Amino acid sequence: MLDHIDDIAAAAEAADGAAPLDEATWLALRHHPERVRSWQREGGFALVIGDELSLIVHPERRGSGIGAALLDAVLAARPGGIEAWSHGDHPAAAALARSHHFERVRELWVMRRPMAEPLPGLVVPPGLEVRGYEPADAGDVLRINAAAFAHHPEQGSMDAANLAERMAEPWFDPAGLLLAVDGHRVLGFHWTKQHSPDLGEVYVVGIDPAAQGRGLGKVLTLAGLHHLAARGVREVLLYVESDNAPAIAVYSRLGFAHAADDTHVRYRR
Repeated sequence: MLDHIDDIAAAAEAADGAAPLDEATWLALRHHPERVRSWQREGGFALVIGDELSLIVHPERRGSGIGAALLDAVLAARPGGIEAWSHGDHPAAAALARSHHFERVRELWVMRRPMAEPLPGLVVPPGLEVRGYEPADAGDVLRINAAAFAHHPEQGSMDAANLAERMAEPWFDPAGLLLAVDGHRVLGFHWTKQHSPDLGEVYVVGIDPAAQGRGLGKVLTLAGLHHLAARGVREVLLYVESDNAPAIAVYSRLGFAHAADDTHVRYRR
């Protein structure tokens, strides 16, 4: 099954410019296949993990009714509420959503920064240290992540097993998981990700709510950008909720910009 999924997903990404499956889906496929329900047709597949649907059709087979047939099969098998991402806000996904009574409920922006533009200097406040991750920091990362993303539908649910799975991925670099430490207390972290020699990501920035108001988000974000710049990446991306105006303002001041076609859309039925 994984080969079938990988081939179609790779073809879709090459055609559309956006990966059709997110990291959480791939982690579930690799580590927890028992959680995944699947429907397959020649040229397409649908996956359901919990209440989340992923449906991909090979670019060469689009327009032939495969997507509608797969979605009909999924809805017949599990008639309750269900949600789905359209990575890249694909018009075919929008049409399929309308025809099956899904509503558009959320937008996630991709913002990008060319690293040819100079970065502001990094100024770490007195008494604060920014350093790389050490194994003993796992508990603090989980604590801060849970508090910072308590209302976030995906990130906030990370537990020790999820953390270990992410750290087992080939891209993980402990030097790229930066922590802000005041004495012996970890106040926040910036987990960077390097997708390729040219592309980096502001993967997760989490600040302890008790330490809000000290400018740690900007300090950690900038520290991560300097780390990625030292690795030679040419571009850095990040994901941000379209209605998170304060975060968008911070990222914009750091040189990030959003293009209208660089948006992921969440649908719900």
